Amino acid sequence: MSSNSGIRIPSRLPLLLTHEGVLLPGSTMRISVDTARNMQLVKTRLLKGTSLKSTIIGVIPNTRDPELDTEDLPSLHSIGTAGLAVQVVGSNWPKPHYTLLITGLCRFRVSQLLKEVPFPLAEVEQLDKLEQYTSPRNTSEAATPEGELGELSQRFYQAAVQLVGMLDMSVPVVAKLRRLLDSLPKETLPDVLASMIHTSNKEKLQVLDAVSLEERFKKTLPLLTRQIEGLKLLQKTRKSRPDDDKRVKISKRKTSLGKFPGRPFSLDEDGDDDEDGDDNTVLERKVKGANMPEAALRVCLKELKRLKKMPQSMPEYALTRNYLDLMVELPWSKSTTDCLDIHSARVLLDNDHYAMEKLKRRVLEYLAVRQLKSTLKGPILCFVGPPGVGKTSVGRSIARTLGREFHRIALGGVCDQSDIRGHRRTYVGSMPGRIINGLKAVGVNNPVFLLDEVDKLGKSLQGDPAAALLEVLDPEQNHSFTDHYLNVAFDLSQVLFIATANTTATIPPALLDRMEVLQVQGYTQEEKVEIAHRHLIPHQLEQHGLTPHQLQIPQDTTLDIISKYTREAGVRSLERKIGAICRAVAVKVAEGHKVTKSEAAPPESGPQGAEQGDMASPPEMPIVIDHIALKDILGPHIFEMEVSERLTLPGVAIGLAWTPLGGEIMFVEASRMEGEGQLTLTGQLGDVMKESAHLAISWLRSNAKTYQLTNLVGGLDPLEGTDIHLHFPAGAVTKDGPSAGVTMVTVLASLFSGRLVRSDVAMTGEITLRGLVLPVGGIKDKVLAAHRAGLKRVIIPKRNEKDLEEIPANVRLELDFVGASNLDEVLNAAFDGGFPGISNPVTLPQITSKL
Repeated sequence: MSSNSGIRIPSRLPLLLTHEGVLLPGSTMRISVDTARNMQLVKTRLLKGTSLKSTIIGVIPNTRDPELDTEDLPSLHSIGTAGLAVQVVGSNWPKPHYTLLITGLCRFRVSQLLKEVPFPLAEVEQLDKLEQYTSPRNTSEAATPEGELGELSQRFYQAAVQLVGMLDMSVPVVAKLRRLLDSLPKETLPDVLASMIHTSNKEKLQVLDAVSLEERFKKTLPLLTRQIEGLKLLQKTRKSRPDDDKRVKISKRKTSLGKFPGRPFSLDEDGDDDEDGDDNTVLERKVKGANMPEAALRVCLKELKRLKKMPQSMPEYALTRNYLDLMVELPWSKSTTDCLDIHSARVLLDNDHYAMEKLKRRVLEYLAVRQLKSTLKGPILCFVGPPGVGKTSVGRSIARTLGREFHRIALGGVCDQSDIRGHRRTYVGSMPGRIINGLKAVGVNNPVFLLDEVDKLGKSLQGDPAAALLEVLDPEQNHSFTDHYLNVAFDLSQVLFIATANTTATIPPALLDRMEVLQVQGYTQEEKVEIAHRHLIPHQLEQHGLTPHQLQIPQDTTLDIISKYTREAGVRSLERKIGAICRAVAVKVAEGHKVTKSEAAPPESGPQGAEQGDMASPPEMPIVIDHIALKDILGPHIFEMEVSERLTLPGVAIGLAWTPLGGEIMFVEASRMEGEGQLTLTGQLGDVMKESAHLAISWLRSNAKTYQLTNLVGGLDPLEGTDIHLHFPAGAVTKDGPSAGVTMVTVLASLFSGRLVRSDVAMTGEITLRGLVLPVGGIKDKVLAAHRAGLKRVIIPKRNEKDLEEIPANVRLELDFVGASNLDEVLNAAFDGGFPGISNPVTLPQITSKL
């Protein structure tokens, strides 16, 4: 129908093509604008326009897939809606775009497309009458259509009244809709209700195309009836579930009432799609059902109240919504039940890990106490040991033993405290810290958290993350840990924290004080052989698609790999060498699958032909790796037993050193030449070792007469007319620590006396100026290093004898230990037959191997 009276729209309208929905007269819709044509329309007409007419545009539904949008203008739908742009919001994230709030005025038909660039402009014909809205009027005063149209109009009005009557009148939107039913002309109701009820875009397009009012009633009435039947079914369902909320939710997010008639609504009942439902109401229900503490609930309800009053176009809307979503997802009261079966836990730990008896005993103690007292707060365990000994895998096994969720947090290189505590929400890109993110990931409040490499935390201008961990790892404080992003307390007391480190030297004392340190030492050769055949070899066979029927590695071969190709405290290098063997065998097996005897060419006569025939044949199974195959695959031996070769001249001794990678043997060499009594030290030595060298020189000079030490010119002072050069090989590695004093004394005593130090002796210990031997640390690691090197006697401080209990029995049986309390005992044990000038040189304070 043509409009002969009332308000008219311009005869030429710029066209906005949208694929987000169908705008009907009387409804309001938000439209995102990001295509080139639509962006030009907004910039040229809406942002630069000065009159009311410049804000009226034509909205045409674009049925083509937006992903297929090209520069070519698609075929236009013939019917559109003239709309008034009441709001324009621009943004550059994630890409430049505008968001328009448009109110539909009336239908129009495209008569002629006038131009396509920079945006479509068309000559249009107005189809609907658009009257000025003044005040509500009584429907009895309005002209009522007659005949079939009048009957359709009355039926539609009654159905609309029935629909509103089924809704909760306490909701302001529903109450206003009821008033509009009495004030709006009946011919406007089909468009208003079609935009309000739950319909598809295809159905709305059919309503838009219904130019005739009678046809429009016919298209919309079935949609209204379907909505009423759906509400009836929903009410029946809720009667069988009395605990459910009885009210039908009104989507305030899609509701907007203004000065134009027939303002848009979006009614959605429970059970509809989430995108069409009332998100805020659903979110409120989730907040109340999250079982969070009262303080956190108050904060969430306050933020939710702000969210409901906030337009979606505001940047703070997304920030607040993300915050509430996180608060809902956190496991405030969700937890798992511990599997407190001590026997099963012992079996599981023994199956997963060979040796490590002290560590496994501590875990079983925790389980036993947990079984007796269920409210035990989680202890803070810190596994300290060299790389590759299984610290991280033990943490994973503890989680399996308890039946808890496991989460690993890598702290190596972290230098920002916000990684632990999170950012404040005032910052752009703010997010919670790793602790809260980990809880969200596991979904329970009592997981096992592994804080890996806690000794490698950094420090920067952004704060000290080690200090931020103080509250996390304090059992007396972490029940109220406050993340900066949440800004409310979260209880971490039920979390079992396990930290790993290679050394405690770089852990701040305050942080170390909050943890129970458990030393995880390196493995002996026998333990490595067992680990290899129980765990490493089966794992590598599986990783490389092999079976024990195809590859076998005898224990003797494994021992050769350990002693001649790896020299480490852990087993990572050992596993890599086994992986190299598996790869080499995989090539042979794959070649055997591809080339069989029947497929191989017949061998030619002579030796060359026989060799070709052998190469074409598949390998015999299983392939057993002996020492010859081992050398072919891994190459020449990397480590040789060079101890006896290095100790062929006076002035050389073997010391024992501790490093974060485990224990190591260390050769110390000394030489002398004519000079003025100067001491030269090389080998990247720290201040402590330089002081030990001066102590050793001073003690030997003061006892030169007793031990019959001479210099080059025959005087009593060993340094008279002599320069001494003390060298620690591997000069590229920095060395420091109070454990090389006895080794330096032995080296200088050998140099001045001209006697050889025993080639099977290693030693450790610090000295005083009076010749006393002081205790040192890392005894187990150092003893294991001596055992790996094939040495037979180890000299240790007398006060370190208690540390030998941690050494495996088989290692103690193969080594002779000498506990020395002074340097006389050290020199007696280091030289064959004792040292000149020492009384009773044969009597040694030897420790029996029955310890």
